[in-house]
Amino acid sequence: MLLLIVLLAACGGNSDAGADGDKKDSGDDSGSDKQVTLTYARGVDTRNSTDKLIKAFEEKHPNIKIKYQEMPSDSGEQHDQYVTAFSAKSSEIDVFDADVIWPAEFAQANYVLDLDRFIEADDIDMDAYFPGPVKAGNFNGKQWAMPKFIDAGVLFYRSDIVKNPPKTWDELIDQASKLQGKKGTKYGYLMQASQYEGLVTNAIEFIGAYGGAILDEDQNVVVDSPETVKAIEKMQKVVGSDFVPGNILNFTEIETESSFIEGNAVFARNWPYLQNSANDKEKSKIAGNVDFTTIPAGDNGSASALGGWMSMINRNTKHPKEAWEFVKFMTGPEGQKITAVEGGSAPTLPDLYDDEEVQESGVLFGDPDFVEVLNNAIPRPVSPIYQKISDIMQIELSKALTGDISAKEAASNMQKEIEKAMKD
Repeated sequence: MLLLIVLLAACGGNSDAGADGDKKDSGDDSGSDKQVTLTYARGVDTRNSTDKLIKAFEEKHPNIKIKYQEMPSDSGEQHDQYVTAFSAKSSEIDVFDADVIWPAEFAQANYVLDLDRFIEADDIDMDAYFPGPVKAGNFNGKQWAMPKFIDAGVLFYRSDIVKNPPKTWDELIDQASKLQGKKGTKYGYLMQASQYEGLVTNAIEFIGAYGGAILDEDQNVVVDSPETVKAIEKMQKVVGSDFVPGNILNFTEIETESSFIEGNAVFARNWPYLQNSANDKEKSKIAGNVDFTTIPAGDNGSASALGGWMSMINRNTKHPKEAWEFVKFMTGPEGQKITAVEGGSAPTLPDLYDDEEVQESGVLFGDPDFVEVLNNAIPRPVSPIYQKISDIMQIELSKALTGDISAKEAASNMQKEIEKAMKD
């Protein structure tokens, strides 16, 4: 019996030692000294800001290494590759950048982690961000994505022609009509009216300006309203006017940019990147004569369609804590400053627009009007079936703009079709 007791004691001691050793080498990455490698995926970065972002993070977190996986430049191709990987429960990618229209879809499909516990634990102030991108990353009351950089619709104009840019859609219609033809211009206004995603972003700005919406916060379809009908009617008036190109229904961002920098138009709605190309002396005929302002207001004020990218965490990552540390860094002040200064992307933190280095890094970043544009940015419908909603809107809006149906019919059709899609 004495021998048995001694043997059991010895075995028990060895078992404890072994358990301690297992904790160090078992793959549990919760310890701060454990070396972890995360795979971070994002689209093509032509300015190499990602390398500098990763280097800065790794210097602060020597136990976490980041492997950068470059994805296709086309967001649609990126989306499809992520869906293929995440639906197969792959853990190869830990952190990835997502288009602002993806979070609800990926959350509903259970592809990503909800970030609320991390946000609360680290006391992250979500009110410190522009409201639009925060809303875009929130679905069913939970935050699934952190805002990384932002884009929003802007109204550009010829500063050598326009003295006081229009504040409302009615003023724009009036000025575009009267100023058309000045200094060699052919058109008063350019926009994106082709049947594609750009049409939806333009429509969102009209609808938001007049107080309409597609979905409410409870995911109810509310597009068939007097406000939306009025917005579509205003859009019809613009597209059907004599001051837009006869082929405006074929215009995307590319045609808008090309025509505007050729000096063909007084006003143009586009994304902020147009400011740089319009003032590029090597390719623009109007360099030095371009300025911008907020999208014109309707009855409910000004609304700019939200664009940009968010950072999300794969639900099947083996390193959730480390993944959050990287997301927190990228979307925090230091990471966003690097992305702005080195990559030229607009921060989602308003305070960074007071930073001198940020202001000097981009033509728009030091302009209070641009911050106003970003404050007015509203997301497209936050829904797990956003692509279906977009397709429905494109079809019905196109019919309205060609005159095949009325604005009232377009709103009614969208209501019925989107409700049906939500049930399916």
